[in-house]
Amino acid sequence: MTNTQKYIQLFEQFSSLKVLIIGDVMIDAYLWGNVERISPEAPVPIVQVNRRVNRLGGAANVALNIKALGAEPIICSIIGDDNQANIFLDLLAEDNISNQGIVKSKDRVTTTKFRVIGNNAQMIRVDEETEERPTFGDETRFIDCIKKIIKENTIDVVIFQDYDKGVISKSVFDTIYKLLNGKIPMAVDPKRKNFFHYQNVDLFKPNLKELQEATQSHFDKKDLKKLQEEVEKLQVQLNIKQLFTTLSDQGVFISEQVNGIFSSMRVPAHVRSIADVSGAGDTVISVAALCLALKKDKKTLAEISNLAGGLVCEELGVIPINKEKLLKETIKIYG
Repeated sequence: MTNTQKYIQLFEQFSSLKVLIIGDVMIDAYLWGNVERISPEAPVPIVQVNRRVNRLGGAANVALNIKALGAEPIICSIIGDDNQANIFLDLLAEDNISNQGIVKSKDRVTTTKFRVIGNNAQMIRVDEETEERPTFGDETRFIDCIKKIIKENTIDVVIFQDYDKGVISKSVFDTIYKLLNGKIPMAVDPKRKNFFHYQNVDLFKPNLKELQEATQSHFDKKDLKKLQEEVEKLQVQLNIKQLFTTLSDQGVFISEQVNGIFSSMRVPAHVRSIADVSGAGDTVISVAALCLALKKDKKTLAEISNLAGGLVCEELGVIPINKEKLLKETIKIYG
C-alpha cells in the first residue's frame, strides 16, 4: 500500500468512530463591520456593523471538528438557562449535533465570547462567563448524563476539553476515568486549574505556555533538549503515555512512554499565511484523538494534527477543519 492509499484509508476510517467530548462549551459571537472614523467620546475606532455571526466554540468547536472529519461527536457540558443557551442549542441543531449530553443550569451563564471585527481585523473581545464549579446538584446530573451516554453508546475515544470554566472538576474526571476502566482511550486538552488532575491518560496536549507554567520552567521553544527533559518529567509524574505539545511556529513535539522507555520527535510547522490562531488547539486535539482511537503511531498522529492546526489558522475566526483540504495537504506533503 502506498502512503497516499494509507492516508485515504485512514481518513475513511474516521467515519466509523464515535467520540465523546466532555468540557466547557461556548458561543463564539462575531460582529463584523467597517472602520472609517475614531469615536469623539474616546480614542477608539467606531465599527459600523454589517454582519453578526454566532458559532459553536470551546469544546463544541471540537465537536464541529470531529463531525467535519466524518466521525460522530457526542458533546457533554453544562450551560446556563438563559437566552444564550437557546442560541447554543439552536447552533447544535443546525449542525446536526446531539444535545443529549447538555445540562442546563439556572446557576450559570452560557459562556459567550463576543469578538468585534473591523476591516477584517479583531478590534476587541468581550467575554461573558463564569469560572465557578457547578453546584453539587448540577454536577451530579452532569455525571449521570455522561454515564447514561457511555452505557448506551459504543464510544471509541473520549476527549476532555478544558477551558477552565468549571465544568470539568477532579470529581468529574475521576468518576469518568474509573467508569472507563482503561477500556476506552482518553485524550486531554488541559488548562491551568486541573492540569495535574489528569493522570494516567493516553494523550495529553498542552501548548508550550501551559507546559512551562505548569512545570515552572522557562526556556526557548527551540531548545528541544530542555523541552524533552520537562516533558519526560511530566509524563512520569502524571503517568501519561503520549504527551503532545504544540509549539506555534515551531510545529509540535510528541513524546511517547512505553514501559519507562521514552521516544520523541518534533514535527516542524509549515509556512502559512496566518489569519487567526483561535480554535487551532481544538482542531489539533480532534485529529489527534481520532488517530489515537485508530491506534496510529505517534509520527502519523503528530504530522496530521500539526497540518490541521496550521490550516485552520489561515482562516479568520473559529472554524472547523476541512477534511478534503486536510487530506489533500497530507498527501501532498507526506504521500
